[in-house]
Amino acid sequence: MPDSRFLTLADVAEILNITARHAYTMVRTGELAGIQIGGSGQWRVERTKLEDYITEAYQRTAATIANQPLTLDADALS
Repeated sequence: MPDSRFLTLADVAEILNITARHAYTMVRTGELAGIQIGGSGQWRVERTKLEDYITEAYQRTAATIANQPLTLDADALS
């Protein structure tokens, strides 16, 4: 993957280890900031926006963990 300013949804999906469909849903709902480029409306995500999203996800996760009792969740291990 080139070290360019903008990433395709396939790039985002690969980085986050999710499906391209999930990446598409994230930008369509505004969960992840993205822009549409060109006449066909292809989505692009700025690399810095993805890094911001990841940082915020860590913060949300830490806050959630801090407010939950310590239990083993078998689903979380997969």
